Amino acid sequence: MSNTIFQLEPKLIWEQFANLNAVPRPSKNEEKVIAFMMNFGNNLGFETFKDEVGNVIIRKPATPGFVNRKMITLQSHLDMVHQKNADTEFDFDTQGIQMFVEGDWVKAKGTTLGADNGLGVATIMALLKSNDIPHPPLEALFTIDEETGMTGAFGLKGGILKGDILLNLDTEEDDEIDIGCAGGIDVTAKRHYNEKSSVHGDIGFEIKVKGLKGGHSGIEIHKGLGNANKIMNRLLYTGSKYNMRVGALQGGGLRNAIPRESWCKVNLDKTHEVAFLEQFGLVAEDIKKELKVMEPNLSIIIAPSKPSKRVMGLGAQEKLVKSIYAAHNGVYAMSASIPDLVETSNNIARVQVKEGEILINCLTRSAVETAKMDLANALKSTFELAGFEVEFKGFYPGWSPNPDSEILRITKGIYKDLFKEEPKVVACHAGLECGILGQYYPNMDMVSFGPTILGAHSPDERVSISSVQKFWKFLLKILKETPVK
Repeated sequence: MSNTIFQLEPKLIWEQFANLNAVPRPSKNEEKVIAFMMNFGNNLGFETFKDEVGNVIIRKPATPGFVNRKMITLQSHLDMVHQKNADTEFDFDTQGIQMFVEGDWVKAKGTTLGADNGLGVATIMALLKSNDIPHPPLEALFTIDEETGMTGAFGLKGGILKGDILLNLDTEEDDEIDIGCAGGIDVTAKRHYNEKSSVHGDIGFEIKVKGLKGGHSGIEIHKGLGNANKIMNRLLYTGSKYNMRVGALQGGGLRNAIPRESWCKVNLDKTHEVAFLEQFGLVAEDIKKELKVMEPNLSIIIAPSKPSKRVMGLGAQEKLVKSIYAAHNGVYAMSASIPDLVETSNNIARVQVKEGEILINCLTRSAVETAKMDLANALKSTFELAGFEVEFKGFYPGWSPNPDSEILRITKGIYKDLFKEEPKVVACHAGLECGILGQYYPNMDMVSFGPTILGAHSPDERVSISSVQKFWKFLLKILKETPVK
C-alpha cells in the first residue's frame, strides 16, 4: 500500500481507514473486524460492547460545554463488498486492501476499495480517537452484514441505543443529504435439469463476457450499464439456433452488484461451426456498438476448448434462456413524486448452471412497497412459467422521508453556510439501514450523508480526497451545532 495515504488530510480519517482496510471484512464473516472494533473501543477506555448479533456499540462522553446537548448516534456498517477483476490475484480472507492515490482519488489495485462504508466507519473512529474536537455525547453504532441482507440492523433490538439523532454516514454524493431510501427483496429462482451425455464428435467453446464497469445496483442502476448475465443470455439465445448446448455457466455474484463478468462452456455440432461463429460475431459486435458509450471496455470472447462431457437437455436450456430474456433488468419505473429518482428496479445479479442445478439471483428494489412486490411477482411468474421454484427472502423496508425533520433543518443550514449553496435533499434508490433502525427507534431523528464515492461494489471503486475533506468539515460543524436536550 502507498504510504501517501497517511499523508492525506484529514490524517486522522485516512489513518483509521488504512488500519480498517488491513482487516478482512466480508459480509457474514465479520469476526475479525468485530474483534478489531471491540479492541479499538476498549483501548480508548470507552464503554464498548457488542449485541447478540455482532453489532458493535461504543459511547464517548461529551466534551466540556456540550454535556447538555442531544446525544448523536453515528452509524456505519463494518462489512464491505468483495469484488476483484478476473486477472487480479488477491485473497480477501487474508490480505489487506492495496490502496494507492491517483490525482484526487484513492483507489484499490484490482479490487473493491471498501470506501463503502469504510470511510464512514473510519470517520467515526477518528471522532472517537480525537481529543481536540468539541462534540455532544456520541454513540457509535457499527452494524454487520449490511451488504447481504442488513441482518445486523434487523437484529438490533429496541432499547439498546440512547441517541436522539442518528447520522448515517453511508451515502455517496457530497452535495446530498438523504432523508429516504428504497426497500428491497431477493428473488431467487432454482430448478433441476437433466444432464445429457455430449454427442461424439461435438466441438467445445468457452465464451467470456468481461470488461464491464459493474457497480452498485441501487446507486448506478439508472446509468444503462451493461449486465453480463443479460449479455451472455443474448449470446446463448443466438447459439440456440444452431443446437448449441450449455455445459456450465457462471455469471455475476453478489446480489447488490451489477454483474461485470460471465463465463460459459458450450458444445456444438461441428457441421454448424462456421455459421455459428459468423452469427456469434455479428451479435457480439451489435452488443458492443449498443453499449459503446457506457461500456467502452466490454470484451466478448469465444475460443475453442475441450467439449463438456455433460450438457443441458434442450428443453431445460430453452426455458433458462427464454426466462432470463423475459425477466426485467434495470429501471422498471421512475418516481412520479420525486424528480429523477428511480422508484423501482431489478438487478439480475447471478446466474449459475452446474451439475444439474440452475440458480438465478435477483435483487428487486423500490421506494413504494406495493410496486416492489408487483415487480417481484412479475419475475416470479416469469420464472415459474419456465419450471423454476421461486423464493422471496432478504426483505428490508424503505425509509420514508420526513421533510419536517429538525436535524434536516439544521444540516441544510450548516451546509449552505459552509459551502454557499443549497444541498440536494434527496431520497436514494439504494438500501440504507435507516428504514430498519427507524422501526425500532421511531422517535430518533435521522439523516444520511457522506463523501463522494464512485464505482461502489466494483473494482473501479474510488473516493474523492477533496470530498472527504468537505465531508469532515461538514460533520464537525454539525457536532458543534447539535441542539440542546
